Amino acid sequence: MSTDTLLQVAHAPLTAIALTLAAFVFALWLYRRTGWLVLQPVLITMLLIIAGIRLLQLDYAAYREAVVPIAWLLGPTTVALAVPLYRNLRRIRANLWPVMVTLLVGGSAIVAITLLTAVLLGADLPVLMTLATKSVTMPIAMPLAEQLGGLAALAAVLVMLTGVLGTVMLPPLLKLTGVVHPAARGMAYGMNAHAVGTARALEEGDECAAFAALAMGALGVLTALLLPTAVLGWRLIIA
Repeated sequence: MSTDTLLQVAHAPLTAIALTLAAFVFALWLYRRTGWLVLQPVLITMLLIIAGIRLLQLDYAAYREAVVPIAWLLGPTTVALAVPLYRNLRRIRANLWPVMVTLLVGGSAIVAITLLTAVLLGADLPVLMTLATKSVTMPIAMPLAEQLGGLAALAAVLVMLTGVLGTVMLPPLLKLTGVVHPAARGMAYGMNAHAVGTARALEEGDECAAFAALAMGALGVLTALLLPTAVLGWRLIIA
C-alpha cells in the first residue's frame, strides 16, 4: 500500500471514530483488569487519543468533527442517569432537606476553599473565575467560565482533572473517615468528581449512583444560578 493511500486511511473520519472507540475499550479493559483507581478510563482514553493524533498527524479540528456521532451519545447517556434516580425517588424525597443543605454548604465551601488557595498562590482574575467552575460538569463549567471572564478551554481541563483526581482520592478518604452509607458516598462523588465520580458511584450500587447523579446535576444548576450573582456582588463591593 502506497504512502498516499495510508495517509488517506489515517485521515478518514472512520479512523478517528475507530481510534476513539479503541482507546476507550482498551482503557476500560485496563481499569477493570488492574482495579487501580489512578487508571481512570477517561484519563487513559484522553492520553491514548492524544498519542494517536500526534502519531497519525491528524488535524484536531478534523478529528473533533469526525467524532461528532460519538459526542451525540452523551445526551442519552446523561438522560440514562435518571434511571437510578427514579428507582431511589422515595429515598431522595425522605432526605431532601439534608441533601439541599449539603449542596449549599458543601458547594459554597468547595468554591471558597478553591479560590482562597488560588489567591494565596497568586492566581490572576481569569484563572480565579475559571477555578470557581471546576467542580461542575463540563457542559455547565465551560460557558459559565466564559460568562465570568474565565477561560473555557482551561475550565474543560480543570473539570476533567477534578473528576479524575476526585475519583482516585475519594474512596480511600471515605474509608478513612468511616463514611459507608451509599447516599453519603454518592453525594461526595457527585459534588467533588461530577461525571467521572458518578461513573465510579455506579460501580458501588444503585443508591450511590442515584445520589451522585442528583448531587452532580443539582450542584451544577445551583452553581450556574448563584455563582454569577456572587461574582457580580463582589465586583460591586470592590468597585
